[in-house]
Amino acid sequence: MALIKDVYSTEFYQQFASDADSAVPGFNAELFLREVQPPDFGAMEFKQRMLHTAHVFHQALPAGFSESAESFAGLISYLKDREAADKLAYVFLPEYIALYGIDHFSRSAELLELVTQFVSAEFAVRPFLLRYFDEMIAVMHRWSQHADHRVRRLASEGSRPRLPWALAIPALKRDPTPVLQLLENLMPDPSPWVRKSVANHLNDISKDHPDVLLRVVCRWKLHSPETDAIIKHACRTLFKQGYPAVLSLYGLDTAGITLSDFRLSAPEASPSLPLSFSFCLKNELTRPKLVRIEYAVYHLRAKGQLIPKVFKISERTIQPGEELTMTRKHPFKPITTRVYYPGTHQVALIINGSPLSTLPFELSGVQTNLPGSF
Repeated sequence: MALIKDVYSTEFYQQFASDADSAVPGFNAELFLREVQPPDFGAMEFKQRMLHTAHVFHQALPAGFSESAESFAGLISYLKDREAADKLAYVFLPEYIALYGIDHFSRSAELLELVTQFVSAEFAVRPFLLRYFDEMIAVMHRWSQHADHRVRRLASEGSRPRLPWALAIPALKRDPTPVLQLLENLMPDPSPWVRKSVANHLNDISKDHPDVLLRVVCRWKLHSPETDAIIKHACRTLFKQGYPAVLSLYGLDTAGITLSDFRLSAPEASPSLPLSFSFCLKNELTRPKLVRIEYAVYHLRAKGQLIPKVFKISERTIQPGEELTMTRKHPFKPITTRVYYPGTHQVALIINGSPLSTLPFELSGVQTNLPGSF
């Protein structure tokens, strides 16, 4: 199976060196190819290879960052025209801007705007937010009204307070006010890619400031089907937390819903035997009822506490008198981001944010010495 780091291959480097040699006067393709795959290259992971490639690219340029900025812009235009494949590998180009352009704010902002139209610069923009917060926020507000949807997406995605695998922006965790108008600009964006970023950004905000998201929801709810989808997706963390205000806003309660036959197919689970459970819901009302069906697995931790993780099953309307029977399987296959501990766990069925019933089960056959985090 190919690994993500293998996008940095000899073939890729040869093609890139040829492109850079054609697009950048004075580019030292020989030096680039000689240095870009050192003896320990095989042991490098993706991020190490990406950073190393950015450093070697810098060495192969004929001059420093400021002097090479025009040539760099020409290279991006050249690659766009050639519609270069394997774009993921090119993330070293925005990283080059973050590494070597950090002392050159204005020119770097221009190049980030350009490069993101070829390969996303959402990670590279973060150091500039940390160092030039007010100036970068102002630029991103302009980007939110850019003609190119990839630049508009960068305005939202690059300023997320909790962008996964990226530098955190503490100022935006404390106070998201500086980006709220930016998100307002993008809420009705014609690009679903941009709207999804807005939803993810608002979901980030909800983890620290649920009241801010609720104000946005109240303002935008029923504006259009597209914005309804944005704000509902943005509320997913609050739904999982059973946050009363958001449940009330969407009319999610348990009135008229009865649960029966919540049972496990077996009292044990393991990496080779998923937890399997079934249940029946009935709408006792004389009108249709919207139900959000979720379950929580309460994982046993090293010190004996049970920590819940919520998973969505479905959201649907149940007609008057209708009974809905469902079965669900939950796997416990080893993954690097979670450590499982043997012992008694629990599973709870959650309807419209309210846990209705909980059952214990035994988890066995797991290893606790694997690296990872919960």
